[in-house]
Amino acid sequence: METCIRQIQETELDDLFKLVEQFSTSFVPDKELFQESIGHLLSDEAAFLRVAVLDGKLIGYCLGFDHYTLYANGRVSWLEEIMVAEAYRNQGIGKQLMDSFEDWTKSRQSRLIALATRRAATFYKGLGYQESAVYFRKLL
Repeated sequence: METCIRQIQETELDDLFKLVEQFSTSFVPDKELFQESIGHLLSDEAAFLRVAVLDGKLIGYCLGFDHYTLYANGRVSWLEEIMVAEAYRNQGIGKQLMDSFEDWTKSRQSRLIALATRRAATFYKGLGYQESAVYFRKLL
């Protein structure tokens, strides 16, 4: 059966949380705070959240945003999270999620997509992304 990339359904939120738990390395996901965040994300028109479903099972997700900037003369997009369950990696599912995100950003006239990664540089380079900057952060 073919992988379906689509918006998440209410009944899949527990499955999404399980993937978030596998994705997170800097924070320990909290179910109550996840519920609060997902409510905001689902109502935010500048947020992109899609899931990958195979045979009725949620196996991946992609979360990104867009916003206006001055330097780029319009919108830019930021890929925040992309996750495919380990058993389903290297099957093109991550690429399908990225294609969906890229289509969304183009439909919103974004000028570029940016992201930070520690573990997936080869994946992004294979999709045509180029290294551009150093990523800094400050935990609050």
